[in-house]
Amino acid sequence: MNAQAMVLEKFKEPLTPKYFPLPKLREGDILVKIEAAGVCGSDVHMWEGRDPRTRLPMILGHEGAGEIADMKGEKRDVYGVPLKTGDKVLWSRGVTCGHCYFCKVKTDPSLCPHRFVHGIHTSCAEPPYLTGNYAQYLLLDRRSDFFRVEKDIDLATLVPASCSGATTAHAFDLSGLQSGDSVLVQGVGPLGIFAVAFAHSLGASQIIVVGGTEARLKVCHSFGATLLLNRHRLSMEERRKIILEVTGGRGVDVAFEMAGEPEALKEGILSVRNGGRCITAGFGEPHGRIELDCFQDLGRKNLRLQGVWVSETRHTHMALQLVFTRLNDFARLITHRFPLNQADEALRVIKSREAVKAVLLPFSS
Repeated sequence: MNAQAMVLEKFKEPLTPKYFPLPKLREGDILVKIEAAGVCGSDVHMWEGRDPRTRLPMILGHEGAGEIADMKGEKRDVYGVPLKTGDKVLWSRGVTCGHCYFCKVKTDPSLCPHRFVHGIHTSCAEPPYLTGNYAQYLLLDRRSDFFRVEKDIDLATLVPASCSGATTAHAFDLSGLQSGDSVLVQGVGPLGIFAVAFAHSLGASQIIVVGGTEARLKVCHSFGATLLLNRHRLSMEERRKIILEVTGGRGVDVAFEMAGEPEALKEGILSVRNGGRCITAGFGEPHGRIELDCFQDLGRKNLRLQGVWVSETRHTHMALQLVFTRLNDFARLITHRFPLNQADEALRVIKSREAVKAVLLPFSS
């Protein structure tokens, strides 16, 4: 039996539909029938050739959920529930070695030097071929961590939790956010929307959002944002003045840079109060620099500046639990659905920001 996949062979050119044989499973392997594959902004960066991890030819797609089609040996989900063929599952996208310095000593597997992600680090030039989510089937590494999902839940709604949701959960895990804190969220894509939802769930007193798309700003309001600032209508100085006014002249307690733009990071640092925290999670590939006044911007403010890189399994768990509490709200994030052979169009609507979140349905006509 063969499975269809959409393959990136040349940067900035249409994906190529190809068929690959289903792989022969080794002990511990799980073959998943993909029901929904998320189309991420990082996929666009890879298609453009901006991500140094890209290995051509490859099947894009690092967000996915589906049904176990075949498995060899016993496997349990992260809660200890035995998995079986036919179960609906979502998995933590990062696969780590489990025995290096970062995995064992520092208990921070997100920094594992051997970490890889299906659809980011994996080429389809050789067996097992089916290594990304823009395909009908995906062979998952035996070290993958699984979450079993109830059959009546729309898997497309859960897909963003494996990337944007998990990365945002990591950001909040590192932020030290306390109930009653004021928060600035920069960026109104899935990362920013998840940030608003997490801030609201943790009891932030004010959630100020800066973004450039009115429709997405309204989505942020529905998730709990208390003040919306359109960056196309207000200058940085005007935004900073407003932020100071609503925070008693201090600035916010925590700023979350979720836009992946150097200017946003600079603004976030300037918007944080003395002794506050700035968390930057928006940069998934090399994308510019900023200049800081080491005394005024960092030392004098006693600023805590925290970078965030990817996530680990517990962050996927945090994101899923958040989604489960607001399934109807998160369902509205999926604004576009496409069959697999329209993957190029899905990439286009993500690049143009027409879509908040797009998913591919590999078995939809």
